[in-house]
Amino acid sequence: MSAVPAEGWPPPEWLTTLVGALPELPGERFSRFLPPPDGGRRRSAVLVLFAPGVEDPGDPDATTVVITERAHTMRSHAGQPAFPGGGTEDGDADAAATALREAAEEVGLEASGVEVLGELPTLHIPVSGYDVTPVLAWWRRPDPASLWAKEVREVARVLQPEVRDLTDPGRRFRVHHPSGFVGPGWEVDGLLVWGFTAGLLDRILELAGIAPEWGGAPTRELEL
Repeated sequence: MSAVPAEGWPPPEWLTTLVGALPELPGERFSRFLPPPDGGRRRSAVLVLFAPGVEDPGDPDATTVVITERAHTMRSHAGQPAFPGGGTEDGDADAAATALREAAEEVGLEASGVEVLGELPTLHIPVSGYDVTPVLAWWRRPDPASLWAKEVREVARVLQPEVRDLTDPGRRFRVHHPSGFVGPGWEVDGLLVWGFTAGLLDRILELAGIAPEWGGAPTRELEL
């Protein structure tokens, strides 16, 4: 990796453009599931962390995003993709504090090199009943080697797919759940990325103006 500039690596233009538009984007633009009037079962936050390319950090086309594979021993969502994050605790000042604390606990992320860019609207996950606030961030001073499955009870491994692979029409497909749900999907190093994580990623890339149309994308049946 090249030497990190004194001010850190700047985010790609598409990401700064998205951040500028966030105040005008309602929750419906990210998901059809929004928090109920009285709130969900618990407040939580996830860190949607974009980072410079591992091999060529100065190339904006090589930008990556941090995804985890949940531990296969977990009682719920075992082996599924996720962003670092979890439930809000009393000492957390805001959603960003929750997301950064959870990322430090789960994957060893050092928050000093991370720039929080903004919060997306709070969404709801019906399966868990959680209200989730996605926190958008940029890793100005990345050290990919420092990310690891620190909390093995929750994380099996850490992945950093390149955004250009996620926007490659040849790598995108739809996932059909037995319940009838159909949503975006990718395969990343043998991990099927689908569900809330894939849906949120897809909407972020779409709103940033860099995602292709889904027309013609093949559909894969989800095997549970």
